[in-house]
Amino acid sequence: MTEQQTVRIALAGGGAFGAKHAAALRRIEGIEVTAVVSGTLESAREFAEEQGVGRAVASLEEVLAMDDVDAVILATPTPMHAAQTLACLEAGKHVQVEIPLATSLADAEACLAAQQRTGLVAMVGHTRRFNPSHQWVRQRIQAGEYDIQQLDVQTYFFRRTNVNALGRPRTWTDHLLWHHAAHTADLFAYQTGSPIVQANALQGPIHPGLGIAMDMSIQLRAANGAICTLSLSFNNDGPLGTFFRYIGDTGTYVARYDDLATGRDEPIDVSGVDVSMDGIELQDREFVAAIREGREPNASLAQVLPCYRVLASLEEQLAAASGV
Repeated sequence: MTEQQTVRIALAGGGAFGAKHAAALRRIEGIEVTAVVSGTLESAREFAEEQGVGRAVASLEEVLAMDDVDAVILATPTPMHAAQTLACLEAGKHVQVEIPLATSLADAEACLAAQQRTGLVAMVGHTRRFNPSHQWVRQRIQAGEYDIQQLDVQTYFFRRTNVNALGRPRTWTDHLLWHHAAHTADLFAYQTGSPIVQANALQGPIHPGLGIAMDMSIQLRAANGAICTLSLSFNNDGPLGTFFRYIGDTGTYVARYDDLATGRDEPIDVSGVDVSMDGIELQDREFVAAIREGREPNASLAQVLPCYRVLASLEEQLAAASGV
């Protein structure tokens, strides 16, 4: 595919992140959203009308049979990610799947094997690699101006009922380890440029209704000696979101999604880091560019798989500690 050719994308998932991708794709030249699929045909039609994109179809299988679809972006419920990624690759479609790729190492490895067999572009929405705030820090690291000593992270939400980011009821249950910890485990290894060689985890009580741990603490150590401390909670009643504190040899920086400040809360202008201030848009731009250029994307399945190996080891620790 050449740079001039239109990339025809189907968007699966009409929820909060589907809307983020729809908005991002509108800002990328040479993109056509040709189809939208959601939980039901009715919800797909509503989403397509709201976003002004594509045509609504009833199922992903219908999308995968279309000749006018080059690639699929999956912003669907987490339990569907691995199977849908495999289906896209087997159907000959490039695929970007929202984080997490899978909720087991075996499923993640099966997806990578399919990508390697087909040679298609496949990437995972590890958005922290693309946020301008984290890119700014990475540029300093790559210039030899900064070394991370510790990455201190707080991932806090208030989700004692099963709702999504828009406050709407979910049909599936989110997970602190396989979803939210995946962001940090991948980012830590990516930013330090060093593999994670030690990982420990503790979790709080299991919620009687949701069946998941609502609080978790994770420690990571990279081969170069840097450490990461991650606290996660679905019990925290504000402020909400994820806060990354980079403690390094020449400064302290606090990143919150696309924004960055010093350790003294002085804002840092990151508007010139990339072509957009929206990490989701930058993620989608990388996906499209990799398709056009026939290359491996940043956050490819191969690049992020070590993160899922770490998560699997932590899951084993937690299971052993609980006697499961």
